[in-house]
Amino acid sequence: MPRKVLCGQIQCHTPPFDQDTPVSKIKEMCIEKHIPLLDEAGKKGVKILCLQELFYGPYFPAEQDTKWYGLAEKIPEGDTTKFMMEVAKKHGMAIVAPIYEEQITGVYYNTAAVIDNDGKYLGKYRKIHIPHVHPGFWEKFYFKPGNLGYPVFKTQYADVGVYICYDRHFPEGARLLGLNGAEIIFNPSATVAGLSEHLWELEQTAHAVANGYFVGAINRVGTEAPWNIGEFYGKTYFCNPRGQIVAQAERDSDELITAELDFDLIREVRNVWQFYRDRRPETYEDMTKLLP
Repeated sequence: MPRKVLCGQIQCHTPPFDQDTPVSKIKEMCIEKHIPLLDEAGKKGVKILCLQELFYGPYFPAEQDTKWYGLAEKIPEGDTTKFMMEVAKKHGMAIVAPIYEEQITGVYYNTAAVIDNDGKYLGKYRKIHIPHVHPGFWEKFYFKPGNLGYPVFKTQYADVGVYICYDRHFPEGARLLGLNGAEIIFNPSATVAGLSEHLWELEQTAHAVANGYFVGAINRVGTEAPWNIGEFYGKTYFCNPRGQIVAQAERDSDELITAELDFDLIREVRNVWQFYRDRRPETYEDMTKLLP
């Protein structure tokens, strides 16, 4: 029986806010803005849905300010995870929900919670590779590097892996997600126009080809005041194991993008391109020895 699954991704502008707006209010505004798009996904019959990186706030690593620690919450005990569990159960839809995670006070991660279609919390992925680059990507101020490895979550519809934003520049983790059994990788991101835009459709389609799986790449949209570090250019897309983009969102729209993905294509592609069979891990040992 064919395994065709309708998958979705949401890209969204951050609502405008004043400098003195409490972070709790900003969080509430962002979640409220996503609710119609979540309901749209449910009505369209989306079975696996992913939201953009840090979806319930602006891209606050554009500055270094401890007030943004107030957005962090426990997973799965926090309100956002619980809300997403309710949405998943209501619509019979597995959800990947990026959340600013508080492990304990003062220890925070850039994390995605994965929830199955019955509302059951399956686990979380913590972003491994943390950038700290000029201008305006000061993530080491906010996030400890992830320490949970590269887990794959068995939803009712597919085996899902997560790779968050800057992670996408590192093929090693993308390969490990494939070796761990992922059929689709979601990469919720916040990336601006410039050098990254050329790479946006290059690196992740290459991961799909090298590993014979689907990729869902999500980017937020718009220019966020007061920092104005650049244009978040959207262009959220799905690509198949052949590296072909099969659906793509607009550059500057609040949008739910959907695609029916045929997971049987994974077997077809891997039976032609035998990259896992022909890899030679015993020859790669120097990869982790040459540099600290």
